[in-house]
Amino acid sequence: MPINMRRSMTRPGFMTRVWNSSRSRGLVAIGGFAALYVIWGRGWQLNWGSRVSEQHLLLPGDDLIDRADLTATRAIDIRSSPASVWPWIAQIGQGRGGMYSYDALENLIGCDMHSADRIVPAWQSIAVGDAVRLAPEVSLTVTALEQGRALVLSGGVPVGSLPPPYDFTWSFVIQDAPNGWARLLVRERYGYKRAWACLLVEPTEIMSFIMSQRMLRGIRDRAEASL
Repeated sequence: MPINMRRSMTRPGFMTRVWNSSRSRGLVAIGGFAALYVIWGRGWQLNWGSRVSEQHLLLPGDDLIDRADLTATRAIDIRSSPASVWPWIAQIGQGRGGMYSYDALENLIGCDMHSADRIVPAWQSIAVGDAVRLAPEVSLTVTALEQGRALVLSGGVPVGSLPPPYDFTWSFVIQDAPNGWARLLVRERYGYKRAWACLLVEPTEIMSFIMSQRMLRGIRDRAEASL
């Protein structure tokens, strides 16, 4: 190494400049990834599988939050009749049919989730006011129900000793598709009650996408296999 270079490296402030330069590049990279997510990834994951017309469609449960701060509408085609899809929706929940998603991931955080591969008659009874558990100590409430067509859950997850900083609805809607098949739409809506709620919800929605797309495929596969 040339003597002049060694001297430069030992001068006061040299390592600080290197650190600042590396940190700046890191911040630029993080900012770039964040920008790409906002521009492309966010809209894609919030609306996975859904059509533009479906994203603007008024669904059961939408009236419970007047002005949602975040809405996710995800959908899937199911080559089975709406009547064969509904029983899988009716029995969702921890301690019942599960969520048909990645049980292993959910159980890492203590959800004790076990997704069923069969329709259980004892789990088919569901009514407005019932609790649908996401984990042993966490549940949502059935707020609206259209037998065979729509299930709307509402509530939220407390943050420590604080109540949920948002209003939340989760709607499962089965629509008719060509050839007698079904189209399943799942919509999440958040209405923020605290300014910092977005800092909690936005990262959560990334995980929600991962779990929701698997849930939709899980319901599809089970309904189609039951033909």
